[in-house]
Amino acid sequence: MSNEFNFHELKSADRLPSPSGTALAIIKLVQREDATAQQVAQLLQTDPALSGRILSFANSAAFGSRRPVVSIQDAVFLIGMSAVRTFALSLSLVGKYHIGLCSGFDYKLYWSKSLMMAVSIAGVVTRDRTTSPEEAFTLGLLADIGLLGLATAWPEKFSECLNKSEVELIFWEQEQFAIDHFALSLILLEDWGFPAIFLEALKQSRQLSAELSDSSRAIKLSRQLRFAAHITDYCLANDSKRAALLPNLEVEAEQYSFDKTGLISFVDALMSQWEEWGRLINVSTDVRIADIEISPVIEMGYSKLEILLVDDDSMMLARLSKQLSLSGHRITVCRDGESALKHVIEGKPQLLLTDWHMKPMNGLQLCKALRASDFAKNLYIIMLTATENEDALVEAFDAGIDDYVTKPVSLRVLLARIRAAQRIIGLQQELFEDRKELERSTAELAVANRRLQHIAHTDLLTSLPNRRYALSRLEQERIASQRFNRPLSVLMLDLDYFKLINDTLGHDVGDQVLTHVAAVIRDAIRANDVACRLGGEEFIVIAPNTDIPAALLLADRICKAIESRQLKGVVLPRVVTVSIGVSSSKDCNADWRDLIKLADKAVYEVKKKGRNGVQLAS
Repeated sequence: MSNEFNFHELKSADRLPSPSGTALAIIKLVQREDATAQQVAQLLQTDPALSGRILSFANSAAFGSRRPVVSIQDAVFLIGMSAVRTFALSLSLVGKYHIGLCSGFDYKLYWSKSLMMAVSIAGVVTRDRTTSPEEAFTLGLLADIGLLGLATAWPEKFSECLNKSEVELIFWEQEQFAIDHFALSLILLEDWGFPAIFLEALKQSRQLSAELSDSSRAIKLSRQLRFAAHITDYCLANDSKRAALLPNLEVEAEQYSFDKTGLISFVDALMSQWEEWGRLINVSTDVRIADIEISPVIEMGYSKLEILLVDDDSMMLARLSKQLSLSGHRITVCRDGESALKHVIEGKPQLLLTDWHMKPMNGLQLCKALRASDFAKNLYIIMLTATENEDALVEAFDAGIDDYVTKPVSLRVLLARIRAAQRIIGLQQELFEDRKELERSTAELAVANRRLQHIAHTDLLTSLPNRRYALSRLEQERIASQRFNRPLSVLMLDLDYFKLINDTLGHDVGDQVLTHVAAVIRDAIRANDVACRLGGEEFIVIAPNTDIPAALLLADRICKAIESRQLKGVVLPRVVTVSIGVSSSKDCNADWRDLIKLADKAVYEVKKKGRNGVQLAS
């Protein structure tokens, strides 16, 4: 295998993908300033298959034409010469290379995924305009044309490497062919006349670096391409993969003003367009989701690490930053220990790759400073060092490193160490999530317990505390009154002639009367008093720290309030009144049960006297 890649030699030998003759002629024609739509239409008509697909597209729902388009010239006018050029290019490639000689290359899956990418980027660009959706469609369709290029140029050799991960594939391609499929994609697109801004955007979209702060059109389009790639992998994922990808996709979608519902609707619409396009240009869309895996570079993008790379060697920084970015990690670089320390505090990376010998703060001092702080206890640290001296390495581990890689750095070894770090960091994240989930479950359980306790102690009709709560509370107050030598009074209340209401007007009206009386009692008592419903038409008021005169005043106030505040909207057989018996702990040393009995006997005394009154227990 030659160590040099000769594009023009491969192109002249027809060993690389190339559009049909008609498509190439259209590309060259549209590049001329004096080209007309009529000339483009005449060229299209020389290729019946291509012109038929252009007409199908012009009449499709994907384009949204309001009237039938029957002539090629009308289609060119409607779509535009620039869009026709890009469509002619992409559609001719789809038709020409739907099968090939590379036995290990899945042509069906390649075009299906490329079409999903095309539909996704066109949809994203339509929502946030950076270029025309038609040109974005072609850029998405051909974004990975380099894969097809290598499969076409070296079909037998390329079959050997297709089981490799994305990162391994890139380095294997560079070793075998002196170029990788992504670089070949850029070369082919440039040769076919794609604008420089498209090439720059595509290049930036594959860097996966966190430092895309530029707001230029190329950077904006690169973010859209990355988002479209994530949408594509989500659409082509099985259910379990989708569940894993969705949270990150939702975060990314917020940049385009999508909420969760809006994102799912958007993705569903893209899936429908994907299937329609598949029918239009004869690309299979039945490669269903359970049949494929997520492309490694994107999957790693979702489980990528935030890595801080620290080295005062600019060449080392540039090389490692590029190589680790290709592996899907988000890389930030610092040139000295002091700036790295500041970034760890502010940026909170997950992994630190640091050189040992730097000035003014070296890697060892940086590790010691980080381990002495609370904010970097879980930071995974890998030291880059030229020494293998045991004493020095022991000193480094004592300073707080987790692992080391010797210089010159072997990328394979470094990636293996990073994968080990990913497992540890992943376990830490799982523990953190488990703890958060446990805290959330504990909080929910506490709320549920409080709710259940409230239900268990509440009368559902009147919302007053029920009999169970009343007896428990009375026991507590009785103990407190004895301990602090404070009086405790109990008021027993029984509605007068309540059975008459139920018998004449029914239980529904009876329930209304009980609810109304409960509200009156609640308003009449004091802040420290506790009103409860014992059952039926019986109520109790527990009055802590209340002597006999105060208890009688309280009972009289409740009695008068019930008589004066009658239920409105209902004609009752007689005015609602109440008989109240009062007992107090000052009269005896009896327990709370005796207080209830005494108050209850006092109620009967009231009823004997004609009801609607207050009686102190004798």
